Amino acid sequence: MLAILAPGQGAQTPGQLAAWRGLPGAEDRLRWFSAAAGIDLLDVGCEAPAETIRDTAVAQPLIVASGLIAAEQLGLPVTAPVDTTSLVLAGHSVGEITAAALTGILSAEDALVLVALRGRAMAEASARAATGMTALLGGDADTVAARLTELGLTAANRNGAGQIVAAGTAADLARLAADPPAGVRLRPLSVAGAFHTHHMSPAQDALAAVAGGIRPAESRVTTLSNADGAQVDEPAELLARLVAQVAAPVRWDLCLATLRDLGVTAVIELPPAGTLAGIARRELPGVRILPIKSPDDLPAARELIAEHVEATALRLPPASPAQRASLEDEALAGAQA
Repeated sequence: MLAILAPGQGAQTPGQLAAWRGLPGAEDRLRWFSAAAGIDLLDVGCEAPAETIRDTAVAQPLIVASGLIAAEQLGLPVTAPVDTTSLVLAGHSVGEITAAALTGILSAEDALVLVALRGRAMAEASARAATGMTALLGGDADTVAARLTELGLTAANRNGAGQIVAAGTAADLARLAADPPAGVRLRPLSVAGAFHTHHMSPAQDALAAVAGGIRPAESRVTTLSNADGAQVDEPAELLARLVAQVAAPVRWDLCLATLRDLGVTAVIELPPAGTLAGIARRELPGVRILPIKSPDDLPAARELIAEHVEATALRLPPASPAQRASLEDEALAGAQA
């Protein structure tokens, strides 16, 4: 079974779209994506410095667009129902929107409009109070969680064994830094606010106000929910979960547990890749892990997909002139054989 994963905020890097814009049809698609998202993705994805793409309102549409442009090169989104034992999708935080688009429930345009609103709303919610996030590495998970509760903080992300991300007010995070749990290393994160906590309730309300206007299609492949690792394929439920997740903790540890239970044997991480692949290597021993860091990784990703998914369920991109010539040569050779 193959899992395709979509990363969340923090994975973005300067110039991450530069290598992708030259692929057949990619620049035109990115200009269309820019119109849907309301920002120039080619500019922020190819030219902007790290400080610019750290902005939540920029980072989130950029991450989703990067995943979608790579997925299209792989023949995604899925166009026909897929055997539930062959493929599953999952996204971390904002990556859930990328995954929802690949199921067929959301169109690319739906996903980009929604993520642009999400990014703006979360940036606005973050500006209301001094909040932040700190990663806690190591220690006993139950002890760490109890300490966070004691301090009034939220375990906003549980990313696997030995990694919990605390979120809350700057004052409470300072108290954590002054007296951390035993055996824990702290790493403050460069984010705008306390994501996936009650501090994001205004952003959740903003998404809820417009989500009813989305006309989702039927799901063609199951996706995992950050709320509890459950498999979701009912469109209305998935949309409701996307809205609620903005102000609720990300249980990536439960998504990983579901991947283990499903017997996943291979993982592809869409760009900007690396973070989820690293976690998967630790948490899913023996599973083949492929992060797509550049177009050079596409052939290997296509091979993995071909091993697991029926070709009739994919929308393959148009062949380039060189590819068409190669196919014609192969056809001619076959006719002469």
